[in-house]
Amino acid sequence: MTADVVATSARPPVIHPLWVRITHWINAIAMLMMIGSGWQIYNASPLFGFEFPPGIALGGWLAGAISWHLAGMWLLVVNGMVYVTLGFATGRFRAKLFPIRPGDVFRDLGAALRGRLSHENLAAYNAVQKLLYLGVICAGVVIVLSGLSIWKPVQFQEITALFGGYELARYVHFFAMSAIVAFLGLHILLALIVPKSLRAMIIGR
Repeated sequence: MTADVVATSARPPVIHPLWVRITHWINAIAMLMMIGSGWQIYNASPLFGFEFPPGIALGGWLAGAISWHLAGMWLLVVNGMVYVTLGFATGRFRAKLFPIRPGDVFRDLGAALRGRLSHENLAAYNAVQKLLYLGVICAGVVIVLSGLSIWKPVQFQEITALFGGYELARYVHFFAMSAIVAFLGLHILLALIVPKSLRAMIIGR
């Protein structure tokens, strides 16, 4: 066996194919645009008794924020359609996210809380990861639909009615955003705790 063959066989397998890595980082950019501009839009008409600090909001004022938000929306929707289509077409979703068993979720959650959850094999998602990834995909669908009902409540009146009207759609949109921000915070924290997961999302291995 030659040295080249040995070196090739010794290389770790690909964890994230190229299309996953590209859509992941495009999605990260789109989400930052959407969240930052969404906070600026929220500040123009707050739902609760607080506003987001201007330093973390994007757009400077309402019209500027809306422009950023729409740009991020189209980037997110197009990229998301590519990701979901390839996820189903390649069988990645079925292989990575299913099955999700309640017993496995409680077991892995308990192990995570005790700091005993193994991150040795990044190619296999644990039950908590499966649940969180599936949950954030669902939150993404909800935030897009509720966003459409806020953006065009007359043109998309059926969707707006599904959320109970324009005002309730704003609350749904806010809480879906909060769920996604919480997921991103946990996602970044885990990437810092397990640096090789970040490397895998950059180089694939």
